[in-house]
Amino acid sequence: MESHLSIDEVAKRTGLTAHTLRYYERIGLIAPVARAAGGQRRYAASDMDWIAFLLRLRTTHMPIGKMQTFAHLRGAGDATVPARRQLLEQHLTEVLADIEAMRQSAQALQEKIAHYHRLEQSRASPSPSDTEGNADEHLQPTLPARPRKTA
Repeated sequence: MESHLSIDEVAKRTGLTAHTLRYYERIGLIAPVARAAGGQRRYAASDMDWIAFLLRLRTTHMPIGKMQTFAHLRGAGDATVPARRQLLEQHLTEVLADIEAMRQSAQALQEKIAHYHRLEQSRASPSPSDTEGNADEHLQPTLPARPRKTA
């Protein structure tokens, strides 16, 4: 990787927009980025590593407020290592609970899909009564007969 990347190059490599990168810097998720003589941002390899970690946190649905807390702690130095670890442990617990909930939901979806496959298969194979009349007759709702008008 080049030693210093422009904001457009970082945007292309990360999938973030230049606007998002500037926003992350403004709210303290990214430390102020070095600037070229003309004032353009120049991202170093260490910036890219940090952005990659932020993207991982974002993928796990960590709220921006917690990401800011983590970034602040990181900026405060090694004395905050225990607090950073605890924050990540708490978040991991939440992520694992979300994964379990998603696993259970996926299982419920699989069961419902299998149920619909069985219904489709049972409707596709005609029963003996279907061959005697309208095959879809049993699918039609039965309406009460209308009373006839007498003249």
